[in-house]
Amino acid sequence: MTLTPSITFIDLLRVFTRIGLLSFGGPAGQIALMHRELVDERKWIGEEDFLHALNFCHLLPGPEAQQLATWVGWRLHGWRGGLAAGLLFVIPGALIILALSVLYAIAANLDWVEALFLGVKAAVLAIVVQALLRIAGRALDTGLKRALAAAAFMGLFLFDLPFPLIVLGAGVIGLMVAAKRPDLLALKPGKMGEVLPERPWRTTILSITLWGAVWAAPMLLIAVTLGQDHVLWEIGAFFSQLAIVTFGGAYAVLAYMAQEAVQGFGWLQPGEMADGLGLAETTPGPLILVTQFVGYLAAFRAPEPFSPFVAGLLGAGLTTWVTFAPCFMWIFAFAPWIDRLGNAVRLKGGLAAVTAAVVGVIANLTAWFALHVLFAEVGQRQFGPLRLYWPDPASFDWRAGVLATLACIMAFGLKWSVLRVLAVSALGGLVLVLAF
Repeated sequence: MTLTPSITFIDLLRVFTRIGLLSFGGPAGQIALMHRELVDERKWIGEEDFLHALNFCHLLPGPEAQQLATWVGWRLHGWRGGLAAGLLFVIPGALIILALSVLYAIAANLDWVEALFLGVKAAVLAIVVQALLRIAGRALDTGLKRALAAAAFMGLFLFDLPFPLIVLGAGVIGLMVAAKRPDLLALKPGKMGEVLPERPWRTTILSITLWGAVWAAPMLLIAVTLGQDHVLWEIGAFFSQLAIVTFGGAYAVLAYMAQEAVQGFGWLQPGEMADGLGLAETTPGPLILVTQFVGYLAAFRAPEPFSPFVAGLLGAGLTTWVTFAPCFMWIFAFAPWIDRLGNAVRLKGGLAAVTAAVVGVIANLTAWFALHVLFAEVGQRQFGPLRLYWPDPASFDWRAGVLATLACIMAFGLKWSVLRVLAVSALGGLVLVLAF
């Protein structure tokens, strides 16, 4: 890894504070925002490096957008840059979710939040579509790559195939194609006698040891002071396990988490889980921050020996800690290997194929997000192996449709900035909901 002295640490803090405040729309919107800010506008990261890091993050458990932000910070300013970028990506959304969780727990009226973020969701839909087209135009430069992207989209959207299967399958195809026909993936021939970077074993072992201790520290404290029967231990243990199996981002694990939180532990009611998901989808930061909402309410309702408010804060803080500490561990431990892996022709083929498949993954997330923005009720219908999302036409939200159309005009036609589109759309959502 080489540091980039031309980009100061203050620049990094300023830009990632902006990204953290504007990172709406789940992983698709967040990846789109980072691509626009870091690749298109500031050119801090090259297109190829960005996409290789993105598909690498898709192979790790946890929220891929937050890990991508951590990788960018690490690439630019080492471990302190990675820590700063990763934290700034999470903190704004975490504070907002915490505030809304507090209001929710005391039965505050959140109608104004729904109104405000109706416009935000519509704006994010336009921004995501714009970014998807931009990324696809640059990444899918061969027929095989376009076929892999289409296959990944159909596998996820129509056949509900497991996310790891999509990624691993694309990687295997890329390895085989690179050995015989590298031109099909637009691969440049490797340089003869090229010296590979040194294997960073020491860095990897040190990172796993350090961040493993950081991850485990609050759980050890709870075990010693409150015992393993306390709700905080249950929260920490459950979300620590979730952090290990969250492959493919939050969407891949939300159903399981919701079922366990409602039916397994009885922390929430079904309607409350839906409210939490709505809050997480309409606030900045990773969608997996919905875990903080769950942790707050779970501890708030079983507070002994604390007050409900203090217990809720501890539950929310613990949930966020055990969810994101592993993300830093994965990046700091394994990111130094990306440059070494990228120099091998076959591995380049695997990464190129996975990158193409990731475009299909983003398209799948975009379609899923669009359906849930425009329709209040989206069911599923099964036709043999084929799974179709089936929106209820009667639940079409004409306000979201109007706002999404206006957002597209602002983003595509007028070429307004992300912040301006979000602000105008949010105001439009508030006006429409209050007027109708």
